[in-house]
Amino acid sequence: MSFLDNLENNLKSLESHEEGQESAEREARQRASERTRAQAAAPYAEELRKSPFTEELLRQTTRVGHAVRTKIHVAWLGAILRLEARERRLELRPTAAGVVAVSIEEGREVRSEPVDLAGDPAVLLRAWLGIAS
Repeated sequence: MSFLDNLENNLKSLESHEEGQESAEREARQRASERTRAQAAAPYAEELRKSPFTEELLRQTTRVGHAVRTKIHVAWLGAILRLEARERRLELRPTAAGVVAVSIEEGREVRSEPVDLAGDPAVLLRAWLGIAS
């Protein structure tokens, strides 16, 4: 190898090393912000998981699903509670400001609103499914 080839390889190596460091720093900042968001939402996630609201919501899900002849699938995805009925989804997501109900239809977020964990879960469920009270 000539001196110029060696020099060129060294420069390329140095550039890729610097890019790798920048990428690693960016990923570290992103992980730190995710961790901060998760810690801020943790009290609401715990409240969502253990609240009487959630217990009643799951009970009402069975009743309302049976009434409209639709199977509503329930799943916990980490701290998120997901309800699925046909092409509709409702996700209860804990955030730093509280729990937010996000309606998703055909893969798009249609509506997002805060959830009152002291309120009536049947109202939320009926609004999501578009059922008149």
